[in-house]
Amino acid sequence: MNVKKRKGSFSIGLIFGLLILTLDQITKWWIVTEIMNPPRHIPVFPSFNLVMGWNRGVSFGIFDSSSPPNQWLLISIALVIVTILLIWLWRSESRIISLALGIIIGGAIGNVVDRIHYGAVADFLDFYLGDFHWPAFNIADAGITIGVIILVLESFFVGSENNKN
Repeated sequence: MNVKKRKGSFSIGLIFGLLILTLDQITKWWIVTEIMNPPRHIPVFPSFNLVMGWNRGVSFGIFDSSSPPNQWLLISIALVIVTILLIWLWRSESRIISLALGIIIGGAIGNVVDRIHYGAVADFLDFYLGDFHWPAFNIADAGITIGVIILVLESFFVGSENNKN
């Protein structure tokens, strides 16, 4: 393993993770304390609103953690996953994988901060088409989703290219 290359990749992951975490927490603070105080529905442009939603579960509200034991279980699971991803990030020499892992880690930590601070995750981005509304989400959720998409694409294209060599 090339230590210099690994350190560079690790740094990329940390930088992008901190960027997502910072953007996530700043936007949530702004929405919760300034924009949605009191909570309301704000049309931004056609097919996009700002709303205030509190997700006590995981994706789409699955596994509601209204009770404190369930809330701490979700926090614990998320922190175990973050630890595993940090180990993967440390071992990675790929800048693409490091970028993806960093933004996933930043997003996961952002949502953990919400669970600890608010008891739920603040969701406020509401996209829709006609009567179909995608569940509200936040910057952390977007980071997690984009990071996973990058990992999947990397495994199909770059990963398959490496296997040919």
